[in-house]
Formats: sequence, C-alpha cells, structure tokens
Amino acid sequence: MGFKNLMDYRDLFPVTKSLIYLNHAAVAPLSLRAASAMESLARDVLENGSFHYEQWNEAYAGARQAAARLINASCEEIALMKNTSEGISTIALGLDWRAGDSIVAFHEEFPSNQYPWQRLEAKGVKIRWRSVTDPLDRIDEAARGARLLAISFVQFLTGYRANLNAIGQICRDRGVFFFVDAIQGLGAFPLDVRAANIGALAADGHKWLLGPEGCAILYVSRELQDQIDPVEFGWTNVAGFEDYGKRDMSLRADAGRYECGTLNTIGCYGLRAALELVLEIGVERIAPRVQSLADRIDCGARQKGYQTASRRTADSGAGIVSVRKSGVEADAIAAQLRQNRVSAASRAGWVRMSPHFYVTEEEIDRALAALC
Repeated sequence: MGFKNLMDYRDLFPVTKSLIYLNHAAVAPLSLRAASAMESLARDVLENGSFHYEQWNEAYAGARQAAARLINASCEEIALMKNTSEGISTIALGLDWRAGDSIVAFHEEFPSNQYPWQRLEAKGVKIRWRSVTDPLDRIDEAARGARLLAISFVQFLTGYRANLNAIGQICRDRGVFFFVDAIQGLGAFPLDVRAANIGALAADGHKWLLGPEGCAILYVSRELQDQIDPVEFGWTNVAGFEDYGKRDMSLRADAGRYECGTLNTIGCYGLRAALELVLEIGVERIAPRVQSLADRIDCGARQKGYQTASRRTADSGAGIVSVRKSGVEADAIAAQLRQNRVSAASRAGWVRMSPHFYVTEEEIDRALAALC
C-alpha cells in the first residue's frame, strides 16, 4: 500500500490544513477514505437508487468483519448500532434482571454508562459504586456476588485507561458479566475481548475510530447472546428476514438479532472504511504515538501552571488530557484556543484536549503556546 510510517497517513486528514485538531474525544474529522466511501454511496443512490443493493450488504458485512478483527471477535458477535448508548441500553434492558441483583459501576463514567444501569434500580437492582482509580482488590470486593460490572475503557474527562485484562480476570473469577464502553479508547489502544473476558462492548465510530457519527458496533459474546433479548424489535431481528412473506419470529443466530430494521447504510460505508484504515495502520503503532502526544500536552500544560485532571502513567494514560487554571473559566480557555485555530472542548469546568496519531509535536507546542 506504499505507506512506511505513521505520518505518511497525515495527508488523509485535510483538517490539518486549517486546524490543530485536539478534539477526537468529541467528534473526529473524517479521513479522505471514510468521506470518499460515503460520497460514493451517495452518488450511487443519486444515480441508481437501490439498484446496487448487494453492495450495501457487502458494506454491512465488511464493517462487521473489520470490527471483529479489531477486537479479536467473530463476525457473528458484532451488531451494527446507531450509537454507543443504543448498545449499552441493549445490554442493560435485554438481561432478565431480578430484585436483589447487583451491578458494579463507577463514579467517573459518562452518563450513557451510568443512566441505563441506574434505571434498573426501579426493578430492585442494587448499584455498588467504585472509583476507576480504586485498587483492584476494592473492585474485586465489589464484584463478589455481583451480576454485572460496567466500565469504560478510557474515561471521557480524566483520560484514565482501565486495566481491562485485570478487571476481566476478576469478572472471570467471580462469574460476573463484564461490559465495556469502549468509545474513548477503541482505535487508539489495543483491545482484545477474549484476553479481557469481555461479555459485551459498545463503541461509536466517530471518535478514535475516525469514522462518522450515527454508526456504532455492539459486540456480544456468542455464549451470552441467548441471555440478552432484543429490546427493539423489527423485521431484521429474525432469522430469514429477507423473506418478506415469512412470519417466523425466531431470532437470528448471531448478534444481528440486535439490529432492528434498516441500517445506517451511508454510515456503514464510512465506518467500514474507517475501521479498515485503523487496521491497516495498526493500533499497536497508533497507541504509543497517541500516548506520547498526550504526555506532551500534559507536561506542557503543567509547566504553564495548569492543573491536570489525572496523573498519567504508561499503564493508565490515554489520548485525553483535561486541564484547568485557577481564576480562568474553561470556556474562556477553549475560546482562546479556538481563536488560534485549535479545536478542543470545554467539559465540566475543564478544557479537554485529545490528539490522534497524525497530529504533530509542533502542533502540540503551538496549541500549548495559545493557552491563556
């Protein structure tokens, strides 16, 4: 394919011509490949309608295959969703909960990985709260007798990266369903659902996977699919759904049972291209680059008198760095960065910066120079 190093891919991201883009934890810019894939479908539908429908099916299958490769799953364990929240809700609402069941959850989570579990309290489900920075023995203590543990791969504000393999081992030992919200890490750091004993995982494509909004993956282990009922039901949840005259409501034999009706076809074209680009580059090469760039932000911000939201280590650092400065509003800092063509985000009183692999060290230094 002609690419020899990471920065050979930089030209695939035209955003670099006008912005220093440090906002991948919010919405990532599209690569030329993802944009071109969606443009090609739009043009085809403009000119031919659904005449090439078989190619749409190939795009769906291709997205599932690429997602499965990325997380070491099988295609039969991947469903295509519209977002991470839909994936989380599918698991939270699809299990047969009983009064007295308990869930291990974490204080620092984004609302989409808290609200669905908290709503189960109305059914008598108990939440055992922990911090993501708690030692493993504290998490192990909470997992004893629990039915499910839900955690994010990377926390949306602090950038703390969980030790999924260690927590997965706890869940394996305790017989606990392990659920992971992977949106803030998948595409930037390696993740192996087998090694981590993950029962289910959800991730949208529009952050570190560099894909479009409105298209996500849901992984559900083959062994657990019969324990999770579809919570939305349409014509595509069932086996033989392509036979429109059929009225057999037996579920599909794979994770497709969680797909309710027509998929986001143009999104699937973009997601497939984005996933295949990440696979081509190699997450094992992306991860140290993202870690290094975020370390540079962390160090530079602290040198300018900023407080950072978490202490970064080689094991727990990720692509997110949130900073703040006493006496200066986060919105004002974010606005100052914006005036200097730096894209960052104001979140909960912090300014969050999140570089991907194609950002340069020089751009990081320019962004730091623009801090108030």
